[in-house]
Amino acid sequence: MKAGDVILILGSVTLSSTAQLLLKLGATAPAVRAAIGNGGGTPADRALALMTTPTLVSGLAVYALSAAFWIAVLSRVDLSLAYPFVGLGFVLTFLIGTLFLGETANALRLSGTLFIIVGAILVARSA
Repeated sequence: MKAGDVILILGSVTLSSTAQLLLKLGATAPAVRAAIGNGGGTPADRALALMTTPTLVSGLAVYALSAAFWIAVLSRVDLSLAYPFVGLGFVLTFLIGTLFLGETANALRLSGTLFIIVGAILVARSA
């Protein structure tokens, strides 16, 4: 696999994981929790709360950029070779969750994450 292809894949995965962080931060914003949690207000009020939460909007924008990177990947790399790298998003999201959000990292989660890393390495070496 060419270095440029790897950079595009890792860029897409990193952007996707960053989008997850932004969406999580947005989903826990008080206005969003109120709009979703208690069902108060009209549907328009709830939609407005979602559309005016900067972290949600930013998360969606970053996802769109991630998709653009992924389209570039798919134009250059076999799907069966590229797609296993999406699993690295689980690894990055795990790290983001534990390091920045204080989420629990137990032995099973860590073991599963290590299996994903090994799998991505094996697929990359098969090219």
